[in-house]
Amino acid sequence: MISAMSELAGEATLTVDELSARVGMTVRTLRFYAGRGLIPPPIRRGRVGYYGPEHIARLDLVRELQAHGFTLSAIEGYLDRIPVDATPQDIALHRTLLTPWMRDLPETLDRSTLVRRTGRELSDDDIEMLVALGVVEPTPDEDVFQVATAHLSLGVELLDLDLPVEAVLDAGRIFTEHGRAIAEELTEVFRTKVWPHYRDSGGPPEHIQQLVERFKPVTIQGLVLAYERAVGETQRDTIRRTGTKPPRR
Repeated sequence: MISAMSELAGEATLTVDELSARVGMTVRTLRFYAGRGLIPPPIRRGRVGYYGPEHIARLDLVRELQAHGFTLSAIEGYLDRIPVDATPQDIALHRTLLTPWMRDLPETLDRSTLVRRTGRELSDDDIEMLVALGVVEPTPDEDVFQVATAHLSLGVELLDLDLPVEAVLDAGRIFTEHGRAIAEELTEVFRTKVWPHYRDSGGPPEHIQQLVERFKPVTIQGLVLAYERAVGETQRDTIRRTGTKPPRR
């Protein structure tokens, strides 16, 4: 730890004004972030504080999180989970790992634009269903919505199935609960087994980014296959218990 602190002190060469120019943030913002604990205190040499690569890496991560809609409180919680002895490379890797998993930011659409995007009329019941699906979120303004446009076409397809809203809410709860559990366990696998392997291999950051970008679709496909297999097994178990035959296709 002492050697790490000495190394950090040696690399801290930027004044607050120089750091401001380097990261494109005002001095006032930097001091506000420092007061909230988003970046560590500067290294003091006499009466002047100096900043280095760790401060830059943390500020880049803060900006990345803000760009994806994280609140300041959520950013604080995320940074609190990063070890205090994390190197700038470790922090940069957090940003690399984070980006491919971020959802697209929602678009703000009024009702007429939403109708035009879906290509069909939308009743109040349809809007309620899209809200239940998590595709549309109301805003304080009447008939103005936050829309997850990447999932809008799927939401419209589900409207055509004429499902009860209660069923959609129950299904959404199941997906959310189990999806979170899967995400937490896979994240732990990546953090404890995959990440250390590639970090210690000394490979360039580009290789790690490529790995993360490929890891997402592979894990999603694995989840789909596991779900399909589980549905098939559940159907067979149900047939065995009830003694009924599966419907002919």
